[in-house]
Amino acid sequence: MSTLLIPIAPLSRTKSRLRDCFSKELLKDLTIAMFNDLAKKVSSLGCFDNKIVYCNSDEILSLAREYGLLAIKEELSTPRKSFDQVIQDLTTIAVNEFDAEWTLFTFLDVILISELNFKEISKLINYNDLVICPAINSGGISVLGRKPPNIIPTYFSEPRVPSFIALLNNARINGLKFAIYDSFRAGFDIDLKQDLILAFEYLKIFNLENSQTYQFLKNNLKITLYKKDVNDNRRFEIKKLK
Repeated sequence: MSTLLIPIAPLSRTKSRLRDCFSKELLKDLTIAMFNDLAKKVSSLGCFDNKIVYCNSDEILSLAREYGLLAIKEELSTPRKSFDQVIQDLTTIAVNEFDAEWTLFTFLDVILISELNFKEISKLINYNDLVICPAINSGGISVLGRKPPNIIPTYFSEPRVPSFIALLNNARINGLKFAIYDSFRAGFDIDLKQDLILAFEYLKIFNLENSQTYQFLKNNLKITLYKKDVNDNRRFEIKKLK
């Protein structure tokens, strides 16, 4: 059984790194917009037997059901679980309750990912123990496939080594067969302020103006990027729009 897994943080603490750009209410609206866009993409995919949304927020779970996705409520604990623990909890549910033979994790903020990306990654899992799509702007992971689901732990909470590097190093140590899925669209995510600005431009480039995420950014994003030096494409400053 193949299972797509989508863990989502509670709306009350979603995208906390972007709180200097948007209020808490607007961050909730952004999260819901991104979820609607992702849910539309995955709802009709035939390459997964099950598609599970894992979140504590009833609003997200209700939307998931409207799209025909399985909605499972995350039980929060004190102290908070690490993200690796959340991933493991969801993996355990997939294996024990849905007989998952392989799983694919994707995340809410991978806003450019396409149906074709999901199909290509699912095919790669047929021939590999591990399929990883590295995040474009960091040493992180945007999409992760594992067969079987517990073949190797995740390293999202690793304190010193980026998760992509840590996972790859341990896959090599354990002699796993892995594939790197090299995709700009599947690898771009929204994490920092500058990602919002780039997201707005990339959504236009890929003709995704009809997405709810694009409409949210069009109506609410009040910042833009400027090059600090006309001859340097790597150094930018963020300025407020007038």
